[in-house]
Amino acid sequence: YVLYLRYAARTLASAHINFTTHNYRHTTLTHMHGGTERRAPGPPGSPLLYDARDRSAVFSKCRAKMFLNIYCTTMTMMIIACRSRLLTAFATPKKRGSGNRTRLLATKTHLSFGPSPDIRDKATSTILVGRKKELKVSNCADPQGLVNVVDPTPIQNVIDRTDSYVSLFGFRPHPDILSSMLGGLSSGNSASTSHVVVPTIGPAEPRPPHRLSIVGLKNKVSRNNHPLSLHSMSDLVKSSTPRKGTVHVIICLEDEFLLGPCGSAIARSFPLFNMKTASKKDEEAEQDEGEDRIVHVTFIDKKGSVIKSGAEIKAAHAAAEATRLACRLVDTHPEELTSTAYAQECKSLFEDDETVTIEEIIGNELEERGYGGIFGVGKGATEPPRLMILTYNPPNDADNEPITLIGKGIVYDTGGLAIKSRVGMCGMKHDMGGSAGVLGGFKAAVALRTPRKLRLLMCLAENAIGPLSVRNDDIIRQYSGKTVEINNSDAEGRLVLSDAVAHATKHFDDCKLVVDMATLTGAQLVSTGKLHAGILANTEELERRAVKAGLLSGDLCYPLLYAPDLLKKEFNSKVADMKNSVKDRSNAQCSCAGHFIESHLHPDYKGGWLHVDMAGPGTKAERGTGYGVGLVLSLVDAPGYNTRS
Repeated sequence: YVLYLRYAARTLASAHINFTTHNYRHTTLTHMHGGTERRAPGPPGSPLLYDARDRSAVFSKCRAKMFLNIYCTTMTMMIIACRSRLLTAFATPKKRGSGNRTRLLATKTHLSFGPSPDIRDKATSTILVGRKKELKVSNCADPQGLVNVVDPTPIQNVIDRTDSYVSLFGFRPHPDILSSMLGGLSSGNSASTSHVVVPTIGPAEPRPPHRLSIVGLKNKVSRNNHPLSLHSMSDLVKSSTPRKGTVHVIICLEDEFLLGPCGSAIARSFPLFNMKTASKKDEEAEQDEGEDRIVHVTFIDKKGSVIKSGAEIKAAHAAAEATRLACRLVDTHPEELTSTAYAQECKSLFEDDETVTIEEIIGNELEERGYGGIFGVGKGATEPPRLMILTYNPPNDADNEPITLIGKGIVYDTGGLAIKSRVGMCGMKHDMGGSAGVLGGFKAAVALRTPRKLRLLMCLAENAIGPLSVRNDDIIRQYSGKTVEINNSDAEGRLVLSDAVAHATKHFDDCKLVVDMATLTGAQLVSTGKLHAGILANTEELERRAVKAGLLSGDLCYPLLYAPDLLKKEFNSKVADMKNSVKDRSNAQCSCAGHFIESHLHPDYKGGWLHVDMAGPGTKAERGTGYGVGLVLSLVDAPGYNTRS
């Protein structure tokens, strides 16, 4: 349209120039404008003269041509606009998350825990895990001491006592093979592995060679690390496990209460979500083998005896399943895991459990009932925002104080109108990691029948860009009644969490502890690092309890600066009760974000409040870690995770 206007204007201008300049050739003027030739008196070649009628005729033709161009262009644009509006009005919009959900390549790994007498005959590889000093001095590294680990009956192919190296592993290695492997571990305090492939023997049909690996963990850890350094365990077990077959993992422990955390650590080694395409060779191999990878975990004590405690084994299994669930949710791409799909996932987890009830507040109902934070963040997306309230009532009446868990479930964070950069937006599917952690912990606690009433609030929304997106300078009213001036639409997590804590402390009279978990700030990584979440607690006792729970569960955390009276000024606003982002980003902004949420607690609430910012430990190498599952289980004193005993 602009090009046509420019063309018409140039045509009109050229006509004006033609009549103000008299040195034009006769042929050009006669041919183009139909002028009547008249020559001035004088010799041949004198300038041509035109009367007013010629000038008027040329201008009329130019104007007609110009207006015709404008008319045609305008009509064309109107037709295109009308067609677009009609298509928008009558077409059925495609719902996000409605695409094909078939996994293109999904080599499943089945996890199991506890004693298994037949694992010796099925395993194609064995991994022995423990701290290096314990492996060297205990019966864990003695084949004869391991005979009864998986099979309490006598081994039939033991030749004699001096050659009784047929053990748990199901093969007869060289007499010094274990000693050699243990000696091959690094002599320092760092974790290391040693591998060997040996031929097998047996009274029946021949078996393929067996792969034996020893994972030596650190002998000493700092006071802010788990005793078994679970992060190292996950990495080394993953690297030592073959892609297919049956794997037997043997973990040597000092105390039985470590079973649950070890279950989570092993689960991190085998994530579920995978959409890589398979080559024809891979597909044929899968069809030929017909089996997925099986990983069985056996726990033994320092004496080499199998740990058979039912409660601890069950805790390890529940923690592993919940950790894999949280990892799968974090890894799922945002086209599939929308706020609606996420809510459906939550419902499906508890549809057969009568101890759990679910309530939802969806879309415009959020605005009508005053949840301005959740609604404001999610109203610009194609899928409506929602607040899910899950309540677990234990089968038997429990005297333990109820606990409320809150998770930030921003399924994708573009930054809103304060849009993130190309690099900064990648990985923002992980922004719902806090909700995945508390959901996994809640599910495991329910499975273990924790004798405590639990509530879970899931704040589900997408911080998208659209005509309805909240703008910087907008003022919203939170559920607490306070008004917030938006000065950064990319600081959306604190808005949804503020509505949730206000709801919990206003409506749950029996609530004594509120725990919110979120990937809230990038500053958390600067404050406490990639492996430790940053925590804020309104009491020193709760702070110590949370740190202890993190050390025992493996979901490490460390206290942030707690000084609401000193940091409150960072949110001062001239036109509202507060702004949603700090004035000075160098002034403990990770603590400031937590204090923003704390300011929306109900004034009459006298219980505990714990904020967990896990932006760093929530992911590792672009994968979810399931952080939060173990921490929640420890905080609620689930069976097998009682931190106060």
